[in-house]
Amino acid sequence: MSYRVVMIGAGGISRNHLDAIRQLGPERLTTVAVADPDGVRGRDVAAQYGLAYYPSYQEMIVREKPDIAIIALPHHLHEECAVFCAAKGCHLLLEKPMAISSASCDAILAAVREAGVALMVGHTQHYLPANRQAKALIESGRLGKLVAIHDTRHKAYFEEERPRWFLEKEKAGGGILMNLGAHSIDKIQWLTGRRVTKVKAMLSYEAPIGNVEGSGVVLAETEGGIGAVIVQSGYAGVAKDETELIFTGGMARLVSRQGLWISSDGEYEPVEGDDDQGDESPFASQLYDLLDAIEHRSEPECSGEYAKSVIAVLEAVYRSQATGVEQVVD
Repeated sequence: MSYRVVMIGAGGISRNHLDAIRQLGPERLTTVAVADPDGVRGRDVAAQYGLAYYPSYQEMIVREKPDIAIIALPHHLHEECAVFCAAKGCHLLLEKPMAISSASCDAILAAVREAGVALMVGHTQHYLPANRQAKALIESGRLGKLVAIHDTRHKAYFEEERPRWFLEKEKAGGGILMNLGAHSIDKIQWLTGRRVTKVKAMLSYEAPIGNVEGSGVVLAETEGGIGAVIVQSGYAGVAKDETELIFTGGMARLVSRQGLWISSDGEYEPVEGDDDQGDESPFASQLYDLLDAIEHRSEPECSGEYAKSVIAVLEAVYRSQATGVEQVVD
């Protein structure tokens, strides 16, 4: 069966989704329109992909009557848009983070349940080959029991090209921890198959613009007592995205978009890729997961309930920073 898709939001991430739809082909998915209040940006994407353009997503949904809506809007607009689209019968692929609060997540979940549509949240870490290798390594017990995780992410976050809403707490929900920290929390939970239950956070607010945090150190504990340290910086420096997995019988180094290495005789050796994803993008992989959920009336791997758990951890991170003490995740 083929499904008609609309794209809500024409920012940079929209092209990842639109290219992935092309990768699946018209026998599965066809994008028919894009909506964005920025006419220049919206018309540019529409022209590049041969789509109809709408300044209003509400008008687009009503006129086009799509099967699936992909939502890639500023975070504070996720709830309003998702609730509207669900009420019109659209299955949803919602960019992460799911929303800026657990209450907003609950509103989305209620709308999805009432409408009987599928919801998937775009936590693409689940679909990267190296990450899947790392998860398989943990589950195999090859290096013994996993006891600790050290996840580091450094990226210039306050560059001129970043849309200004990312730097406004009221619209973004937070800074580098809300945006990139969501990836780290998701990665820890998904790799271990365990939810984060406690956090102690220390954040800094030293950026020259905006009112969001520019760095953070988070000490987290999962169900079953696995300790994890997340260190992130959006200030000037050297880019880094690396996860160190510490086992009772060795260590592994995971660079999500490059590969996986495991310790041997005091050095790291690469693990040969055996994932069957091939050249398929993580955005295409998540679309296949969404289609499977739609057609089998099942929950996708990145369900709304799971995505809400990431937001709950982030809320605890910000509470910890505000209070100065460890917080239990609600």
